[in-house]
This record gives sequence, structure tokens and C-alpha cells, in this order.
Amino acid sequence: VKEICSYMGVSSDTVYRWVETHEMPVHRMGRLFKFKISEIDAWVKAGGANRKPQKGNSQ
Repeated sequence: VKEICSYMGVSSDTVYRWVETHEMPVHRMGRLFKFKISEIDAWVKAGGANRKPQKGNSQ
């Protein structure tokens, strides 16, 4: 998470919020989050970082 925060220039709270609302592409390996830079770049280009979270979209 620290590395993706640094890459994107956002806080860890922001990344966790995006992951929690199922907007940000992430792969879970146990307790670890793995991010593919190509997926993150495509998500940002598609406007994923600007979308408002949908209600009822959390686990």
C-alpha cells in the first residue's frame, strides 16, 4: 500500500477507501494487497479515481 500511495501521490486512507468500495483494482493475497501498475493506470485513465462510491457496494 505504501508503494501505491507513493506512486499515486495519495494517502493510505484514500487507497484503503478506494479498495473498500471496490473501485480500485487490487489482488488480495491473505492480508496483503497487491496492485498491478498497468491496472491502476487504466483505472485512473477510465476516471476510476473520480467516481463517487456507490451505496451498498461494500462487503
